[in-house]
Amino acid sequence: MKLLIAIPALNEEDSITSIVQRTLDARSHIVAHTPITEVEITVVSDGSTDRTVERASAFGSAITLIVFERNRGYGAAIMEAWGRSDAELLSFLDADGTCDPRFFTDLCQALIAQDAHVALGCRMHRDSQMPLLRRIGNTVFATMLTTFGSTRVRDAASGMRVVRRSCLPRLMPLPTGLHFTPAMSARAILADDLKIVEIDMSYQERAGRSKLRPFRDGLRFLRVILSAAFLYRPSRPLGILAVACFLSAAGWTARLAWQLHRYGALEEWMIYHFVVIQLSATAGVLLATAGYLGHKAVGITLSADPTRYRRRGPVGALLSHSAFWAVPSALAVIGAWAIAPAALDYFRTGVVDPATHHWSRFLTMSFAFSVAFVLGAARLVDITLDLLADRLAYLRLQGIQGAQDAGSAR
Repeated sequence: MKLLIAIPALNEEDSITSIVQRTLDARSHIVAHTPITEVEITVVSDGSTDRTVERASAFGSAITLIVFERNRGYGAAIMEAWGRSDAELLSFLDADGTCDPRFFTDLCQALIAQDAHVALGCRMHRDSQMPLLRRIGNTVFATMLTTFGSTRVRDAASGMRVVRRSCLPRLMPLPTGLHFTPAMSARAILADDLKIVEIDMSYQERAGRSKLRPFRDGLRFLRVILSAAFLYRPSRPLGILAVACFLSAAGWTARLAWQLHRYGALEEWMIYHFVVIQLSATAGVLLATAGYLGHKAVGITLSADPTRYRRRGPVGALLSHSAFWAVPSALAVIGAWAIAPAALDYFRTGVVDPATHHWSRFLTMSFAFSVAFVLGAARLVDITLDLLADRLAYLRLQGIQGAQDAGSAR
């Protein structure tokens, strides 16, 4: 089993000699303590304008050196090295001297022993020398990923990890910049069929100036995490927003109930409470159903068995229930009942007297019909997705049978 260690470097003349030598020295330790039989080392100069290439060239045939004339990005450098190798296990290590190459031994051991797809070194521990600002940023991003996914992670942007080549198609496409690492972590954590393991590692202060720009790269990290969440588990972020909306509706409803108890009647100014309650509750229903339908669409598209995502969670149980249409029908009846007296007066007289027909009836009608429309539309989309799942399952079966017939014909 071969391990490739890629070392992307951009103007790292102060540390490149040391990190390459340390990596070369670590090879015998990795081979001696893991099933790895060969370690290949590739340095990629990502448009360096200092003496990085000159100093890396001094190692001759002991390493593979790839030189980008122009800067293409941290992720692009890593993927170029991976693409030129036939190693079964792919890894990378920052050229700034912050990590110990011998730690690849622990990562490979964990990856193989736990049958994982990605093993990463965690810098978020008491002995780490990571600067405070980056520690805070990593904590925020790791918390987001843990919330959206089902696996706890503490360091989503670690620059030292090992990946099985066989799982690359499920991780791609990955960005070419510094957000390559959090994007990979996000996809490995959020995908249902990938396993990621995390091990504490030593981390020293880097040599030279960091290439990371906290604000700019922080926004990129946030974007890739949210993108992965919506790609693999849209029900999580949308579900969190739905809960927030329902809590808002519940809070304003409680406040309105307290005011009704205090004043004994619906005052004119209370209309604003009704509007916020209606908006919050309707948005909650919309987000909850959208999250379910999005998750189902992702499952149907990416799963090997499209039909397994028929029902999932309380929203799926509601939408697929045999008596589902009773719910929007009941809401429509409530809305019609609330507005019926005013509607009859309007047809008779052409006007609606606000002194006779309280505004609360109109807001009740609006809320009931809004929720009924959202649920009805969600059910129709749910039916469409079921039909799509059946069609995709049929096409995949036909494709498998066609491939088998073609193989038999040979």
